[in-house]
Amino acid sequence: MEKIKEILNYTFTFSEHVSINIKELLIVVLVLFVASFLLTILRRLITRKIPLQDKAKFVSIFSYTKWFLYVVILLTTLHNMGVNVNAIFAASAALLVGIGLALQTLFQDIISGVFILVDQSVHVGDIIELEGKVGRVEEIKLRTTRAVTIDNKVLVIPNHLYLTNSLYNWTANGIETRENVTVGVAYGSDVQLVKKLLLQAASNHPAVLQEPEPTVLFTNFGDSSLDFKLVFTLNNSFEASMPKSDIRFEIDRLFRENNITIPFPQRDVHLYQQ
Repeated sequence: MEKIKEILNYTFTFSEHVSINIKELLIVVLVLFVASFLLTILRRLITRKIPLQDKAKFVSIFSYTKWFLYVVILLTTLHNMGVNVNAIFAASAALLVGIGLALQTLFQDIISGVFILVDQSVHVGDIIELEGKVGRVEEIKLRTTRAVTIDNKVLVIPNHLYLTNSLYNWTANGIETRENVTVGVAYGSDVQLVKKLLLQAASNHPAVLQEPEPTVLFTNFGDSSLDFKLVFTLNNSFEASMPKSDIRFEIDRLFRENNITIPFPQRDVHLYQQ
């Protein structure tokens, strides 16, 4: 028994003001184990009736909160056992400052991730555009968001970019989006025929929705052409590039069959003889 007491009272001295014995270490481990058990029960009680998707978000937030609580519990337990916690902070102040500076961006990512998960501005499956890059969101974590582009490349987006850049969520109002194709025709062309052919090109494509109907806008009298915009609706904007390409091919075919010319830029040069 005396041997056990001697082992339990063996003290680790780190400095003049910081020391801890084995018995205190065992108490800290026991407190952390009990805290972990209670937090696990609490998490299960809270998430019992939460939908599966929201449950995954809560678990991600809870996991980081749990580590913060561990630190608080650890410091509180050490303080109650008589360990000089202030001395620990003083001894490690320079190290903590260095770690804080190094982890500044990490903390920004985590805080941004919490905002995203709580306000639900972005969901899995949304199509987003950030800094000119477009991708479908596959996974949202506290530090990063994983998205896949149309050519199957993976975008790993640090979450702090959501706070410092403008984010375009293509599908926030639903998966249907309005797309457009622009084209110019030569001056003197029959504009009503042009309108008819543009609507035909859009209506014949299987990916274009008939409600709302495609429309044609006469946008400008350009320098070398009469400019039109064909507007239509797709239900899969993530793959809009292929339908838009098909429609351009069809427009070119219809224009050739009906003798509608797509002009190239022209300039009139006037020579004056002195």
